Amino acid sequence: MKVIQKTNPQELGRKAGQAAADLIKSAIREKGEANIILATGTSQFETLNQLLSEDIDWAKVHLFHLDEYLGIPITHPASFRKYLKERFIDKVGKLASYHLIDGETDPNEECERLGKLTNDHPIDVAMVGIGENGHLAFNDPPADFDTEKPYLVVTLDEPCRMQQLNEGWFNSLEEVPQQAISMSIRQIMKSKHIICSVPDVRKAQAVKDCLENEVNPMNPASILQQHPDCEIYLDTHSASLLTASVQH
Repeated sequence: MKVIQKTNPQELGRKAGQAAADLIKSAIREKGEANIILATGTSQFETLNQLLSEDIDWAKVHLFHLDEYLGIPITHPASFRKYLKERFIDKVGKLASYHLIDGETDPNEECERLGKLTNDHPIDVAMVGIGENGHLAFNDPPADFDTEKPYLVVTLDEPCRMQQLNEGWFNSLEEVPQQAISMSIRQIMKSKHIICSVPDVRKAQAVKDCLENEVNPMNPASILQQHPDCEIYLDTHSASLLTASVQH
């Protein structure tokens, strides 16, 4: 795990996006295609914008994403399918393929469908974030570190749901779904490279807990400490509670 601190969200996003682009282009050079995971949410705006500006042959890229609410239509402002369609897929033109999580169908069948697809497409680059409660994807504490299922149905805790409300995706806490489909911890950790973008002071405590404490399901993103090639991009605010020994 390598921690990289930048001054603001714009610089963080630029550097994280550049790093991800270099890894994607390297995978395409080596094997003719790349399999990637994109994160969503407000923390990923700048990183995705930078990635879109990079010279990448997107027709050789297969896209997956991390999570989606159960029962939310793609037209809902909070839909992560909508987010990716509008902010990324519609802008890059032709992709080799993209596989969005459908939270409106049978969730168990959807998890099986996605699991088979990820088995056929080992992930080269995963772009992730860390939630205010330390979650990785929608794996809230205590996260399941043991399941081998690539995708699973999860129950969202109140801090996670409050984050979604406070970011402006919903009008009330009651509107925030209580369940979602999420990529599992073990599946994320199978990615060859992980780029983790975490801006904003509201993430500072989670960053400290996940990077300075021992790996623990109560701090789900702490598992990133065990990944052999993970870069975590922070800004001044999200890194503000870290000790000097962790900051780079």
